[in-house]
Amino acid sequence: MNTSVSESEEWKTVKFDGFMETIGPVLRQKRENGSNRYGLRVDSRHLNTLGVVHGGVIIGLLDQVLANEAWAVADRQPLVTIQLDTRFIKAAHAGDFLTCEANVRRGTRSLVFVDADLLSEQGDLVATATSIMKIVKKEIANG
Repeated sequence: MNTSVSESEEWKTVKFDGFMETIGPVLRQKRENGSNRYGLRVDSRHLNTLGVVHGGVIIGLLDQVLANEAWAVADRQPLVTIQLDTRFIKAAHAGDFLTCEANVRRGTRSLVFVDADLLSEQGDLVATATSIMKIVKKEIANG
């Protein structure tokens, strides 16, 4: 287990409000190619009763990363998830440093199509997700 990932690879804490604060801190690393990689060190508070990382934590992280990357290509307009398909491949455990990268497949005036993979520190595929994000008017997003 690499306990100094955040220092050695220039990871920076991302400030997410609300729900994501409860599972974070979420970290972000800017890649040389301009893409972002996100990371989360999971611990005992992230586990389910079987002793592995709860699926809700994995889905929450994937959804946030997908939305963040879609938001960037949508000129920072508010977005909502209208479809999220997640596939769980392998369990994650307390102490794992999970990394996630998203790839925007297509953007239109109102929708953004994006995929993401979630990997363990050892490079094992933990989960994948495909999402459709809808761009909404700021007045709607603010209630």
